[in-house]
Amino acid sequence: MSNKRLTYSKAGVSIERGDQFVSAISKMVKATKRSEIESSVGGFAALSKMPRAYKDPRLVVSTDGVGTKVLLAKQLKIFNSVGIDLVAMSVNDILTLGGEPLLFLDYLATSKINLKIAKSLIEGIAKGCKQAGCALVGGETAEMPQVYRNGDFDLAGFCVGVVEKQRIIDGRQVKPGDTIFGIPSTGVHSNGFSLVRAILKKKRIKLHSTPKGFKSQIGKLLLAPTKIYVKDVQAILKRIQPKAMAHITGGGIEGNLVRVLPKGMQAEIHLKSWTVPLLFRWLQSQGDVSSKDMFRTFNMGIGYILVVSKKDEKFVQQSIRGVKKIGTITSHSSKKSNAKVIFKS
Repeated sequence: MSNKRLTYSKAGVSIERGDQFVSAISKMVKATKRSEIESSVGGFAALSKMPRAYKDPRLVVSTDGVGTKVLLAKQLKIFNSVGIDLVAMSVNDILTLGGEPLLFLDYLATSKINLKIAKSLIEGIAKGCKQAGCALVGGETAEMPQVYRNGDFDLAGFCVGVVEKQRIIDGRQVKPGDTIFGIPSTGVHSNGFSLVRAILKKKRIKLHSTPKGFKSQIGKLLLAPTKIYVKDVQAILKRIQPKAMAHITGGGIEGNLVRVLPKGMQAEIHLKSWTVPLLFRWLQSQGDVSSKDMFRTFNMGIGYILVVSKKDEKFVQQSIRGVKKIGTITSHSSKKSNAKVIFKS
């Protein structure tokens, strides 16, 4: 009779696996700790002091995921890189306001916890947190067998940062004559993978194949993690105050840069100022995708943008490796009209 009794485990959820997972990742989490953190992973919530250097601080918060890139990770059985992606998507957003990433939390939802895969994901998240200088203070791992099919999983990340009120970068000071700089991306990053997967499916391209002109398998190139721009940009923030900054994610340069420009401003982007990486040109040719759709979907080689005063041009060029001067701010006809981004060949 007792064998017929239902348990949580028989329903598909194992508390024991969850406990094993928390135990297995404890060292990774501790490696990201900052001095402000006053609690350890495993409690109901995390505690942190405000960094001492701030006189009039404001919290900066952001959340994001990595989208259908997780499906490629699953196919290739490489999971740590999307953990880095998860951190990058939020910390880079916080950075655009001049914020310093402070705390990070993750949410992993799956059909059933696979300890090997879950540890690899957290390994990537911890690595991303170390790159960004923030602490991984906790998270949630949920087994939901009726929601996710066997082997499926999804990720979400949550970051809290801090910025001095007088150092907030909000785009209000942008004016005609300011210079637009672009910092290179490391690949597709974490946006546009529904289109990437459609191209791969249409042309029956195997992820382990190495197309002509490439030195690595296409799957590994596509899975390259999103670059974390925190250290590069924070080095700039110690000396100058950019007018505006944008993280180039879904929507491309146009869709993201326009979000941080005031009304009446126009960003002129010079397409010949950088070379679009081979990976994007290959995707475009394989999928017969228009240039307009490519630039609206992908970063096209520019992962982060800074708008600075002309007097700060030289400092930016000397401070960030690979940075490109990609455009200029001008004004358009109506000062009351929304900001615009135009491309010039």
